[in-house]
Amino acid sequence: MSDQMIMRVNEQALKDFCFRVFCQVGVCEEDARLTADLSVAADLRGVASHGVAHLRRYAEGLRAGTIVARPQERVVTETPVTAVIDAGAGLGHPVSYRAMQRAIDKARQVGVGFVSVRNSNHHGILANYAMMALPHDCVGMAMTNASSKVMPTFGRKPTLGTNPIAIAAPAGTQRPFVLDMATSAVALGKIEIADQLSKSIPEGWAMYKDGAPATDSHRAMDEFKRNLGAGLLSLGGAGELHGGHKGYGLAIAVEIFAALLSGAAPSPLTYPKTPEGKPGHANIGHFFGAWRVDCFRPMAEFKKAMDEYQQSLKDVPKAPGQDRIYIHGEKEFEAEERNRREGVPINRTVAADLRKLAHEFQLESVV
Repeated sequence: MSDQMIMRVNEQALKDFCFRVFCQVGVCEEDARLTADLSVAADLRGVASHGVAHLRRYAEGLRAGTIVARPQERVVTETPVTAVIDAGAGLGHPVSYRAMQRAIDKARQVGVGFVSVRNSNHHGILANYAMMALPHDCVGMAMTNASSKVMPTFGRKPTLGTNPIAIAAPAGTQRPFVLDMATSAVALGKIEIADQLSKSIPEGWAMYKDGAPATDSHRAMDEFKRNLGAGLLSLGGAGELHGGHKGYGLAIAVEIFAALLSGAAPSPLTYPKTPEGKPGHANIGHFFGAWRVDCFRPMAEFKKAMDEYQQSLKDVPKAPGQDRIYIHGEKEFEAEERNRREGVPINRTVAADLRKLAHEFQLESVV
């Protein structure tokens, strides 16, 4: 994102603003603080598509009742290794935080822990939850399904979610490995940001409703918002030539872990509507896992191996015009360090919406 297109906001002030918005729509202070902090964490890491840009979406869902402000969250079933949590149609962030903490607690006790969640909502970036395992010398994993925005390979109707996967593994002197990826070519938020910045999008990200490759971000977002049939492409693009069927298969795997195991809705059935057109509860599903490293090998040995392995990748001869090879998570860690120093980057469109929210909720604007 060009510096000419952004403004920078104090991190704590932005968290406090989001917290106050959530409190005003009836969310308890604990859940409001968790959701505010986790939302801003996405912007700090440079993932603007999944941060405070969604604040209005959450606030409107809470006001309309499609997201329950004070849900009856409950554990449906539990063993020493597993659990299923019903989120009660509440915000996705706090239940995901608690579910991942439960998975970590199980891993610390018995070596591994897996917790699935049903009846939830959008919960920001998956890295937030996978990285929770790192201070506990565990490997963390998170998955979630989402509304149908992705075409199946050889299909013309959006039937899959972007269905991301995140994995975080600790290292020693190197940074942790943190993979956070959609199983689609891109997340829809990337097209939304391009639309906000009046930028085109490359072929291979999405198709218009007529099946033509999408390049106009504004037209694509209009078709997505009006449910006219536009769709994202699976990781690898259309067809099988560049591996689109592999991204398609990964998306199905996420549906199995996040939705079918937990009892959540598969992507085509999320965000239902009544026969009269009234929106219902989303019933998104999540899946979280944690593994205690020392159940496999001594922690010091593992961290040393991680350091050596990552360095071996960085030492590979560089492609023409390139001077660095990155490990997953490095760019986000470096963005976070810069943004903590300089302020959280907010693009002009999101800033304008935050000012509108401040006016609507009679709060002091943070931008």
